Amino acid sequence: MGTCQNDLKVLSLLFVVLCNCKMYGPASAIVKRMISDGNNSGFEILSAVDGCFRESDEFACKGLVFNMLIDGYSKIGLLDEAVDLFSCDTGCEFVPSLFSCNALLRDLLKGKKMELFWKVWAKMNKMNAGGFEFDVYSYTTVIDAYFKVRNAEEGKRLFSEMGEKGCRPNVATYNVVIGGLCRVGFVDEAVELKNSMVEKGLVPDSYTYVNLIYGFSAAKRLGDVRLVLSELIGKGLKLDTVAYYALIDGFVKQGDVEEAFRVKDELVASGNQIDLVIYNTLLKGFCKSGKMEKAREVLNEIIRMGIEPNSRTYTSLIQGYCRMRKMVSAFELLDEMKKKNLVPSVFTYGVIIDGLCHCGDLRQINAILGEMITRGLKPNAIIYTNLVSTYFKKNKLQEAGKLVERMRREGITPDVSCFNSLIIGLCKAKRMDEARIYLVEMLRRGLKPNIHSFRAFILGYCMAGEMQTAGRFFNEMLNSGLVPNDVIYTSIVDGYCKEGNIAEAISTFRCMLARGILPEVQTYSVLINGLSKKLELREALGIFLELLEKGLVPDVDTYNSLITSFCKICDVDKAFQLYEEMCEKGVEPNTLTYNVLIDGFCKAGDLTEPFQLFDEMTKRGVPLDGSVYNALLSGCCKEEKLEQALELFRDMLEKGLASTLSFNTLIEFLCISNKLQEAHQLLDAMLEEQVNPNHDTYTTLINQYCRVQNMEKAKQLFLEMQQRNLKPATITYRSLLNGYNRMGNRSEVFVVFEEMLGKGIEPDNFTYYVMIDAHCKEGNVMEALKLKDLIFDKQSGFRLGFASCRTVVNDFLREGVMDYAAKVLECMASFGWVSNSISLADIVKGENSGVDLDESKDLMKQTA
Repeated sequence: MGTCQNDLKVLSLLFVVLCNCKMYGPASAIVKRMISDGNNSGFEILSAVDGCFRESDEFACKGLVFNMLIDGYSKIGLLDEAVDLFSCDTGCEFVPSLFSCNALLRDLLKGKKMELFWKVWAKMNKMNAGGFEFDVYSYTTVIDAYFKVRNAEEGKRLFSEMGEKGCRPNVATYNVVIGGLCRVGFVDEAVELKNSMVEKGLVPDSYTYVNLIYGFSAAKRLGDVRLVLSELIGKGLKLDTVAYYALIDGFVKQGDVEEAFRVKDELVASGNQIDLVIYNTLLKGFCKSGKMEKAREVLNEIIRMGIEPNSRTYTSLIQGYCRMRKMVSAFELLDEMKKKNLVPSVFTYGVIIDGLCHCGDLRQINAILGEMITRGLKPNAIIYTNLVSTYFKKNKLQEAGKLVERMRREGITPDVSCFNSLIIGLCKAKRMDEARIYLVEMLRRGLKPNIHSFRAFILGYCMAGEMQTAGRFFNEMLNSGLVPNDVIYTSIVDGYCKEGNIAEAISTFRCMLARGILPEVQTYSVLINGLSKKLELREALGIFLELLEKGLVPDVDTYNSLITSFCKICDVDKAFQLYEEMCEKGVEPNTLTYNVLIDGFCKAGDLTEPFQLFDEMTKRGVPLDGSVYNALLSGCCKEEKLEQALELFRDMLEKGLASTLSFNTLIEFLCISNKLQEAHQLLDAMLEEQVNPNHDTYTTLINQYCRVQNMEKAKQLFLEMQQRNLKPATITYRSLLNGYNRMGNRSEVFVVFEEMLGKGIEPDNFTYYVMIDAHCKEGNVMEALKLKDLIFDKQSGFRLGFASCRTVVNDFLREGVMDYAAKVLECMASFGWVSNSISLADIVKGENSGVDLDESKDLMKQTA
């Protein structure tokens, strides 16, 4: 039953009488009863009380009554009503005391009712203008409020103002300001204030030092933490459990868990009890630093001390094992946790899913996700982001897209990180259009792309060679106020280098320097590689010198780019000089370095240096691959060192490094050395070693069999290569045609030529020469003339040397068709194959004034 108006009047009178008699306990009980009733507002109660004072002037406790009413509302948590009462303007002449104001401010700050807090403070300032003075407690509370809302400037201003108004700060005030400065990261300013406090005759207490310990711990300045601790102990002050926790937390955050553990032992030695919060902090620190055995020791100590581990304890341990990819141990702890009836949280499951994502175990991920949902827990945006990223890494793009749709259905809004996972995955998969769809959606949701978003697009388009689009995204990033890092600049430089636009690559590099972004070795390496591939070695060396002047050490890729290019231009000495320089700088040469140098020296006809490099490579433990052996093998064959070549080849076979190229190199050398039988045996060995012969293998052997006029073997190999789905090329047919022609088997020549044309293989100039020669020798003058016309029609790129021209003209003369011979000679002269002044008689005599015979010699060499 609520009180009626008469009851309220009676209670109000009773309240006033009790206050007047200084019976504050019973008076408070009456206030509580009036408020708890709920039927009367604060204004109604205040009006009833005011009526008592109006009816009698015997009561002299008006201010006290008002203060007790406000305090009554505050004590039962009705802070909104307390502030309404404090702020009311009903015509009642009630003025709150400073004590009441301070108490209300304190309760509002404690209850985090900041809007009401500032409302009360505003009224107090109006009262202050009318002569109402604040005390140290007023200022201290409001300064504390400013720092708690991270408005350090206003907090410092009010601190200065209180001194100016003659209100001397006490130790508590200084502690509030020092603590506030430490929380916002102004720890050095806090130290200065502590020193100022001492100069003014105030003695810092434990809280002063604890605040500084917190500040230095948060700033990861543990050296300063130790100095503060030393000063505290030197002044005979003792730390309480809260202060010890601050120390332990600071050391853990810094990564010095051993020191944190030592502080814990000190806390125990001082007779203090360790609670689970401190143990969990230590345990989390050991887990974070990967010291899981130590973390287990902490868990055992927790149990030994009779303290029950909680979900946070187990989650920290699970996270530690997940970070180390020890998922079996993580699942064992999850089972142990469940047996203790501790419920895994979304965070616990998120930690396990994150670990499984790093391991790429999709089966287990789906199982744990199912368990989580069965327990009524919904995956959050972080879990979904990890899952999306993992599906992309596993190239399961469709599943990743389904996850995003699932997020939408469950009302979980993807954040920037989630969109970035999608964009990065799609860009890596070269699905740029789809990535842009998600970018549009991201913008539509009001999310701003960050540097990772732009980086994904820039890298993706650079990899795709779409530098214009990459440039647009780069400019858009700049317009968004984002600063590109060295990775982005390096990608753009690399992209321009790959498309051969060295000028733009250098321009981008210079722009990077102008913006004050210091290139890493990778940036220099990319640019040097681009210049080296273009053989712009002077510019490449210029950039290389810049790298050295910046105090950077070139990596092996940088040196390899330069060494490769100098070997390409046959400057092996300069290449070797760079090799020696890299060794002096402690840059380890790799397989490519040795391969390029060995190949370079071999091509220069120097076999001594390559074998020395080969030995050095072995001593350094650099992996030997087939490329190195092939370079040496080619060098030995070129210098006709058969025994060395065979020894190398045997070594390659033993090590399983012999490739098709290795066999081909040796087969070609044996053919040139007229060791055809041994060359053919190598083909058999290839098949035994399960090394696939290629077009070159068969063509080399076919050509050699044709040279020695063993056309049966040549034809056999020709058929065999086709059975292996190796398509004969022009050079293969040319060898067969020349072989059959030299043996006089013209019918086979014509059959092979028809087959060649039937397969759409274009004859070369030598093939046409062989066919004209064959037709002339068979007396097929008309067929020869047809080929002649065909040659002249296809004149572009076709050339016969003098010896070939002489043979063709002589063939026509021998058949008695002098007019055709003269016409052929005239055409040959017009094409520049023979001198304009040459006559049929000169051709017959073999005279060819003013014409280079090199090509004729080369062509005739092919018929040998």
